[in-house]
Amino acid sequence: MDDHRTGPVKTPEPLSQQDPEEKAGGTPVGRRLVLGMLGLGAAGVAVGASVQGRLDTILASVTTKDPTGLTDLLPGGGGFRFYSVSDSIPHRGEADYRLTIGGLVDKPLSYKLSDLRALPQVRMVHDVQCVTGWRVPKTAFSGVRLSTLLDAAGVRDKATAVRFTCFDGVYSESLTLDQARRGDMLVALTMNDAPVTAAHGGPVRLYAAPMYFYKSAKWLSGITVTKDVEPGYWERYGYDVDGWVGKSNGRHDDPTS
Repeated sequence: MDDHRTGPVKTPEPLSQQDPEEKAGGTPVGRRLVLGMLGLGAAGVAVGASVQGRLDTILASVTTKDPTGLTDLLPGGGGFRFYSVSDSIPHRGEADYRLTIGGLVDKPLSYKLSDLRALPQVRMVHDVQCVTGWRVPKTAFSGVRLSTLLDAAGVRDKATAVRFTCFDGVYSESLTLDQARRGDMLVALTMNDAPVTAAHGGPVRLYAAPMYFYKSAKWLSGITVTKDVEPGYWERYGYDVDGWVGKSNGRHDDPTS
């Protein structure tokens, strides 16, 4: 299934002045609405996971159209902040989601959500570290090891890297083949033991546990095995291709795994 662009993309500011998934412009929301959403977000912290998930989706949608910056103060789901590189939060579900595996492989593959759920699942719990400094401790992600999908497709000898594309039509990422085969690289279906919501990049996202969170591409729809590393969206604007926590981007954060 072809990716498509959901809206205009704002050219990011210099690295030192922006968040790693800086949101694009859209129809601005009013200040009164933003202040109301701040209260709603704070209330969401005290409710259950299913209600918080619905609040996350609402808050994330508002954040993409907020010129005031106030929604950046929202607590969100367990301390996460919401960013998007397009002007809306894309959605796909059981009927229209597909994850394709292609490029330098022996057997191109396509997975529905039910296909991915039927594969062996792995659960990992690590801190999530954003390159801008915020950190969410002990976050659980579950899904299929990336190496499992690569092995099923059969990687060819000429391959050295993997490129990830996303159904928002904008986001992209990459890993070397050695990085992609690590046991802590996951194609994630759940977050904190619930399905990954659209606001958090679901129904399927990449989770690169030992790397800064910009490497964990949201709304994952394509995995392409390539001859060389192709820098992702944020790397084209100055972020390190090898985004190891505490060992890149001029930061010295504690490791997450």
